[in-house]
Amino acid sequence: MDETTNQSTNQSTNQSANQAITPKKILCIEDEFFISELYERALKKAGHRVITALNGQDGLELAQTNNYDLVLLDLMVPGITGMEILRILKDPAKSPNFNSKIVITTNLDQTDAIREELEKQADGYIIKAGITPKELTSFVNQL
Repeated sequence: MDETTNQSTNQSTNQSANQAITPKKILCIEDEFFISELYERALKKAGHRVITALNGQDGLELAQTNNYDLVLLDLMVPGITGMEILRILKDPAKSPNFNSKIVITTNLDQTDAIREELEKQADGYIIKAGITPKELTSFVNQL
């Protein structure tokens, strides 16, 4: 097989793999601009639609008024904390139309009680320092 044929085969394989992934509409609630840009670029490159909120209040409002397949929620955002947002979004009385998956993103080491609550209410948990953009994309694609 010559190099041109090999490149063509690899491109076809990559296109097929990307076509098999269903694009998701994702809300990223993240106050660290560099991290939000990193996530947004990686996820958009994978074919997903990404909206970013840089504070808790804007993120909560977007989550309650729009439909997303996934919410990436940082625990430490200004205005209203990620834990408060999680509780509000998971409360049917406060967020009756919310049905998105929520994945918590943090660099903080959580107490056992907080970790337990997160595991009960969230659909996933990511340590930001321990995940590359490629791993994030792979994780999101599997949800």
